[in-house]
Amino acid sequence: MLNSGFETLREDGDAVVILDQTRLPAEVVYARLTHVEQAAHAIRILQARGAPLIGATAAYGVALGLATAADDDTLSAVCARLAATRPTAVNLQWALARMQACLLPLPASERRAMAWREARAIAAEDVAANAAIGQYGLPLIEHAAARSGTAQVMTHCNAGWLATVAHGTALASVYAAHAAGIRQHVWVSETRPRNQGQLTAWELGQAGVARSFVADNAAGLLLMRGEIDIVIVGADRIAANGDVANKVGTYLKALAARAHDVPFYVAAPVSTIDFDCPDGTAIPIEEREAEELGIHALGLADCPVRNLAFDVTPAALIAGIITEHGIFPPQQLAGLRR
Repeated sequence: MLNSGFETLREDGDAVVILDQTRLPAEVVYARLTHVEQAAHAIRILQARGAPLIGATAAYGVALGLATAADDDTLSAVCARLAATRPTAVNLQWALARMQACLLPLPASERRAMAWREARAIAAEDVAANAAIGQYGLPLIEHAAARSGTAQVMTHCNAGWLATVAHGTALASVYAAHAAGIRQHVWVSETRPRNQGQLTAWELGQAGVARSFVADNAAGLLLMRGEIDIVIVGADRIAANGDVANKVGTYLKALAARAHDVPFYVAAPVSTIDFDCPDGTAIPIEEREAEELGIHALGLADCPVRNLAFDVTPAALIAGIITEHGIFPPQQLAGLRR
């Protein structure tokens, strides 16, 4: 079954139902969204998270926002509200731009129905793209397993089916390998401060994939010892030159992987590539609330905090970017521009 029997997003009449990821892994709870403000809130507080899923949720948010009016001003306001929720994940802006391009040429009377159809198309395309990513990345894990007996795969944050409509990006190849009966073991870093690694450990467990959970700072030691065959992570935005923004801590893994000759791959659909962004220095890095780090709750209220949610891995550290069209050197993405 896709998503081990769970759905991250589905339609329910004139509403959208999402898996509330702030409640995982302790409990499985769904949230029903009926208004654009609820969709924006869900994206902002990480009820819906992961670049591809954010894009799909935002697309449905547009449909929800046109429930009572669909004139140009309303459409613009709805898209602006959703765009303000998360600055780094480019799939958000990509989905909103696509929705606007689809809806603006239409009479207002036709926009609401079309918004639902286009959001549905974006979600379906995400499912297909991620399935293809899994198949293109499968030989990488197959090769590692042939060499080592059991492929030792390291990932960071959560780029599994929880971060998408289905299949995942970084974990799509893991699930494809699991379905093919390939022996593998996934090393999951905790991913402070929001601990999205717990979500990865949870969903891999649901699928029956062997995994171990480690502290973020243990990754370098594992790589140095030769205990890791391959690193595969997701992405929130990929610049035109192949630099990749992903959850903070990714860059350190890429550096350690390069130091110890372990291939480092990024898996993402083409919608995550921002061809208008020249390089990583132009990627906006989201800074989140200090409370997420927890230091103020420990009695250090006077200590300044910078909660940087993402970092940038230079293209030179990346062996390849796994897309729905194949695996490409990070410096050779121009041909994927639509």
